[in-house]
Amino acid sequence: MRLDAVFRNGRFTTLDPDRPTAHSLGVLGGRIVALDDDLHGCTADTVVDLGGAHAVPGFNDAHHHLSMVGERLRQLDVSADVAPDLDALYRAVAERAAALPADAWVVGAGYDQNKTGAHPTAEALDRAAQGRPVWLVHTSGHMAVAGTEAFARAGFPDLAAVPDVPGGVVVRDADGRAAGLLKEAAMRPVERVLRPLPAEEWIANIAEGSRAALTVGLTSVTEPGIGGVGLIGNGPADLDAFMRARERDLLNVRMTLMPYITTLHDCGVFEPGATWYGLDLGLRTGFGDEWLRIGPTKILSDGSLIGRSAAMCCDYHDTPGNSGLLAFEREQLRRYIVEAHRCGWQVATHAIGDAALDVVLEAYEEAGRSYPRVDVRHRIEHAGVASDDQVARIAELGLIPVPQGRFLSETGDGLLAALGPVRGHLAYRMRSFLDAGVVLPGSSDAPVVAPDPLLSIHDMVNRRTASGAPIGPAEAVTARQALYAYTVGSAYAVHEERVKGTLAEGMLADFTVLSDDLLGVAADRIGELTVGATVAGGRVAHDTGALKVS
Repeated sequence: MRLDAVFRNGRFTTLDPDRPTAHSLGVLGGRIVALDDDLHGCTADTVVDLGGAHAVPGFNDAHHHLSMVGERLRQLDVSADVAPDLDALYRAVAERAAALPADAWVVGAGYDQNKTGAHPTAEALDRAAQGRPVWLVHTSGHMAVAGTEAFARAGFPDLAAVPDVPGGVVVRDADGRAAGLLKEAAMRPVERVLRPLPAEEWIANIAEGSRAALTVGLTSVTEPGIGGVGLIGNGPADLDAFMRARERDLLNVRMTLMPYITTLHDCGVFEPGATWYGLDLGLRTGFGDEWLRIGPTKILSDGSLIGRSAAMCCDYHDTPGNSGLLAFEREQLRRYIVEAHRCGWQVATHAIGDAALDVVLEAYEEAGRSYPRVDVRHRIEHAGVASDDQVARIAELGLIPVPQGRFLSETGDGLLAALGPVRGHLAYRMRSFLDAGVVLPGSSDAPVVAPDPLLSIHDMVNRRTASGAPIGPAEAVTARQALYAYTVGSAYAVHEERVKGTLAEGMLADFTVLSDDLLGVAADRIGELTVGATVAGGRVAHDTGALKVS
């Protein structure tokens, strides 16, 4: 038999219990057709020598804003690495503004008040940008700071006239004027001025996000929210942008896309006695192919933990009187979940605070009771704070929590400050979910934090904040469990475990070549590993020189 490619002289960890390791694999039509001795007598158009390097199934990020990663790479970077304090942030804004036309926007992202000490203000941004409109998005994506001219272009030249917004917060100064910081839904007036970007701009963001994903070993990504504005995507043509990027060979990562809940609508009668809620033509979860498909619908139920806007059962430890807020009224949230479930959608609801989690669990339970379905796998995106009872209920309902390992180090000190010493152990639980029999995916929520799966796996195993403080150490998992989460678990979270996650005959030929053995190095060294190459569908999509092709 003649194959498309043979990859030889590797040390593959397959995660296939019937054949846990391999040294060679053959590819035909983008799938694995033979391993090791089964390749005897086969020839191939391409032979790739791994030089004895270790390889694992391709990393799969279950919650990764690939288009936003690309966008942030093309915007002004005001993250802590570049702007560790407010003075540095204002200097970065000033430098960018000086290089732009007088009426151009200064748009940036990535700052974190937990690290800079405070949020920027409109007044200081006005000085730095010399009156240009400024829009800086917080690293969480759940809040942003606008300058005075940005407010004016959104229709509010008088900062005292900026209205309060249901589901959002306008932070004000002592005189009642908008101070610059907008949380959650309050961001929308400014976002509507900036969105949607032209299609070619968004395609360029997708292409940049794809390149970035491949460099960290990702072969599959689930994008949590398209079709909305700002936090949830670019605009109503987001799917078209991904299709065009794929057609131009600019998207070389397998994508599962989550349409945001507001893109779904009542479509009327679709058969006698039944109405349809979703996308036109009955389009729903599962439509597409192995490269680009529609996944769950995404719903926001609350805000951000580090931004102190997630809906909590009690006040934040460091901001008494604040327990966050729901993104929608309870009844609206219930209706969204039940109707989407009724019409065949898998539902992925962002719920970080434990109060929001209670509301979402009630809605999922009602949906399953009212309209029974088999093996639905509804999801809880983040599950940032969960009690023992909530963990048990998630398991009982067959739900999939999607916590982020990298949050533990990059935002962990802020998480502990927000939760306090009594509740800190409830943050981003993992071991408890596994012990309850729940399938755990791996995810980053990039660009909120770094997209690197190896860094996230390191944190899932070690659970330390940036300052070195332990954060829920009892929730640590093993390296094998973390790897399983970032491969099989993430595939399972979107009903793709039959084609992804393991290196076995019939599976997609996606794998990642590493600098060392992920399962053999000391736990505290996992984050030091690097990606040598990324292979998707038997095609070398990224290579640092680790492979020899003939």
